[in-house]
Amino acid sequence: MPITLALVAHDRMKPALAGWAARHAGDLAPHAIVSTATTGATIRAECPDLAIRLVKSGPLGGDQQIGGMIANGEIQALIFFPDPLTPQAHDVDVKALLRIALVYDIPAAFSPATADLLVAGGLLATR
Repeated sequence: MPITLALVAHDRMKPALAGWAARHAGDLAPHAIVSTATTGATIRAECPDLAIRLVKSGPLGGDQQIGGMIANGEIQALIFFPDPLTPQAHDVDVKALLRIALVYDIPAAFSPATADLLVAGGLLATR
């Protein structure tokens, strides 16, 4: 069954997420994708055939928008590649997004390796 998946990455991690999405474009295609603005633009450049709904960029409230969508049951999984070595001005919003993903117990991955495991585990299977 198709799901709605959020794809988010910090600036230095956007190329890694776009590369991950390109490797899994066939798996992602049947699903609805929501992404923060800049991350979504980076993924679109790499995967022009994927339909991606954009929300605001993270620092302008996009992380909070995605958190609200998780709380409303509109997003069923989160792939978020944070940059662990660079301080984020909107760190409070990032922590709130992670907390919401935990509170609502949705599948979440925070690196290419864990995102690959979610795919291998059948998260994106549509049968």
